[in-house]
Amino acid sequence: MKVCVIGARGGSKGLKNKNIKELLGKPLIAWSIETALQSKYIDEVYISTDCKDIAETAERYGAKVEFMRPDELANDSAGKWEVWQHALSELNKLKDGKIDTYIDLDCTSPLRDVSDIDRAIELYENSKCDGVFSVCEARKNPYFNVVEANSEGFFEMSKTLANPIVRRQDAPKVYEHVASIYVMGADYIKNGTGLLSGETIGYDIGQEKCFDVDSELDFELVEYFMRKKLHEQSKR
Repeated sequence: MKVCVIGARGGSKGLKNKNIKELLGKPLIAWSIETALQSKYIDEVYISTDCKDIAETAERYGAKVEFMRPDELANDSAGKWEVWQHALSELNKLKDGKIDTYIDLDCTSPLRDVSDIDRAIELYENSKCDGVFSVCEARKNPYFNVVEANSEGFFEMSKTLANPIVRRQDAPKVYEHVASIYVMGADYIKNGTGLLSGETIGYDIGQEKCFDVDSELDFELVEYFMRKKLHEQSKR
């Protein structure tokens, strides 16, 4: 059984109430719920939240709320992995342990398409790995144009090779972790200690879909790209 869980805590500080903030006519979380429900692989869509308003909003758009997230997993210090373990444990009680695949969608990343979700699931199923998560080619490269301060405060390249990179095209390809789609084995979440604690691979979602909402500026950027995306879809 494949379940999708969308996490949305109520105490956002960067942008208050961002998970239910209206984006082009519907709450932000609704975009992820509706996309998950369109997947040809996902059996059920649930919400992990500590907030009654978020829970009620999610249910209006078709997600299920079968448990509430405890306070200790709804603060700034709570890790995503522990939230996943809690949600999986609660759902396994309801499903008699029949869950084999756990899909997490960040509700702050509405630019993904249902085809991205399905391809990530297919990649997971066709690969001998513990999990798949969304990535995109990094816009900055630590071998070429990312610098950090050394112990004396002077800048140097973040990563170096025996032969220094002088052209961007010659730099090893690196990826950004895009907080959008995660597909993992239920046993991996239950027994693992973190996303990279096992054998995980990336699904390249593309730079145009890599934006997520943490601030007002992020929201404006996502709104712009979402409006552009919907406009292009309307012309097809």
